[in-house]
Amino acid sequence: MEYFEINGGKKLKGEAVVNSSKNAAVALLMASLINKGKTVLKNVPQIEEVNRLMEVMESVGVKFERSSRDLIIIPPKKIEIEKIDKVAAERTRSIIMMIGALAGQLKKYKIPQAGGCRLGSRTIKPHLFALEKLGIGIKVQAGGFEVNVEKLISGKKIVLYETGDTVTENLLLAAAQTKGKTVIHLASSNYMVQDVCFFLEKLGVKIKGIGTSNLEVEGVGSINMDVEYEISEDPIEAMFFLSLAASSASALSIKRCPIDFLELELLKLEKMGFKYEIVKEYLSKNGKTKLVDIKTFPSKLVALEEKIHPLPSSAGINIDNLPFFVPVAIFAKGETLIHDWVYENRAIYFTELNKLGAKVKLMDSHRVLIEGPRKLTGVEMTSPPALRPGAIILVAMLAAKGKSILKDVYHIERGYENLVERLQRLGAKIEKKSK
Repeated sequence: MEYFEINGGKKLKGEAVVNSSKNAAVALLMASLINKGKTVLKNVPQIEEVNRLMEVMESVGVKFERSSRDLIIIPPKKIEIEKIDKVAAERTRSIIMMIGALAGQLKKYKIPQAGGCRLGSRTIKPHLFALEKLGIGIKVQAGGFEVNVEKLISGKKIVLYETGDTVTENLLLAAAQTKGKTVIHLASSNYMVQDVCFFLEKLGVKIKGIGTSNLEVEGVGSINMDVEYEISEDPIEAMFFLSLAASSASALSIKRCPIDFLELELLKLEKMGFKYEIVKEYLSKNGKTKLVDIKTFPSKLVALEEKIHPLPSSAGINIDNLPFFVPVAIFAKGETLIHDWVYENRAIYFTELNKLGAKVKLMDSHRVLIEGPRKLTGVEMTSPPALRPGAIILVAMLAAKGKSILKDVYHIERGYENLVERLQRLGAKIEKKSK
């Protein structure tokens, strides 16, 4: 078991560069399955979530070649789905996108049950209801899904049962392989969905409405072409460093932040007293995503009067960015109400910070009331089996005075590349150990 040993309470300084997006990377790996030609994904994050999906894809015949941070993906003549690595597949939620990705190539196949973070009930009904409109029949069985595709259907208007990133991506992959138009209403406009759209455009798929909740997709049927795509930067990783800067009252330079997916987060932080400056604006290497460099300054924080809550679109606080307001609120004067309405169990994990000396009161399974400011002290504890709750405990430990041990950090490393080394370059006293 690997763990982090942290001596916290230090003010950090230096430069943090935001890496490419985990959620976009795994979606694009699944998207590469619709292409019978060679796909080159550039700037691929080297994280556990990507490794699991590569293991799954290799098990069904896909070959990979690495060149620095680029990944060359060579498809097999035929996907051998019966040989799928079930153990690796069950460790990632992203495997569910294989249903849409393979719909243009296989008539009948089985996909293992999706895994990932343990965050309570996560219904797959939106996937079933949407994909059946395109002629994809899905039966939920013990341990997975049985998929039957007589013929992919186009010319459909589909209203998503629930706005979500993965269901939008799943539907996009299937629709791209139809010959005709599909209209998706209540689609997610989130960053990883936009990356998938930009990639599909490179494969010849025409998409109108990118960045909105209404997408019009003109599929091209079978796809066989060589293509390159550069993955955009991760706003959730940018938020990790913003939360760390605010919680530890540190002066950091955070580079390559996707500003379109951080605007409201920054405004809320600003109204909490967080001081920062945007010093540069430019485009990502994909030519689409707007980036900025942000300088942060030590700040005295105050609680907001209004609750802090997410929305399933770029028009609100990102669902995965919401937890990073928890450590910030611990150091803010007053009471902060955080409403995590999306997941039944995630808010419960926020109370783990009480072990460090926080005062986080669980109102119900979705809401916590945080009283600040509090002085945190290092402790030994186990990371929750969920990526973002584990990450905010790490943020709090870096801000807490004294020694902390954070055990079982696999779920954190699913989403962050070389995190210990990068934190050390900022002056953090942290080491990764195993026992």
